[in-house]
Amino acid sequence: MIFRLDERIIFPKPELAEEDGLLAVGGDLSAERLLLAYQHGIFPWYSNDTPILWYSPHERFVLYPDELRVSKSMRQVLRSGKFKATSNTAFENVIEACSAVPRAGQDGTWITEEMKAAYIGLHKLGYAHSYEIWQDDTLVGGLYGVKVGKVFCGESMFSKVSNASKAALIKLCATTEYVLIDCQVHTEHLESMGARFISRQEYLKELQS
Repeated sequence: MIFRLDERIIFPKPELAEEDGLLAVGGDLSAERLLLAYQHGIFPWYSNDTPILWYSPHERFVLYPDELRVSKSMRQVLRSGKFKATSNTAFENVIEACSAVPRAGQDGTWITEEMKAAYIGLHKLGYAHSYEIWQDDTLVGGLYGVKVGKVFCGESMFSKVSNASKAALIKLCATTEYVLIDCQVHTEHLESMGARFISRQEYLKELQS
């Protein structure tokens, strides 16, 4: 059963989600609603031609920082000094780049103008964070997401040059602030770096720890 949200800031139990993870429809992207969603393992994912859709997948694709795998070639890239890593210095640029970079198998972007405004608002409140990768003072890669306790709920990443998004993820893992990074969507790229699936129950335990 898919639940329809109204003006009340509430969500149904995540366990009631459909097989594809869809839990609820409607509501808004207010900071209060977004934070409540993330605290319960729920996130919005929709496009301009649909209402707001809220998901809570039965399995979560996650990366434990201490399980991160960095290839020998990537270690050489990092040692070369070609990249400079920063955090929270260009959040709006990162989210804009994530929305604009073409992705294989995707027509357009799910990062709508409404989504951009909502996450920029969360960033200004101190809940959403970005990690940037620079090359010769040009932003070439990065990622952003929402912090929930010791879990980083990754939203999107981009790379304009080879290895830049990997460098951003490595920077995130190196902060030691997080016990878990929620990658949301499975990719071979992230799996090669150590990401794996865990159950929703395991994920919710991590959120609450």
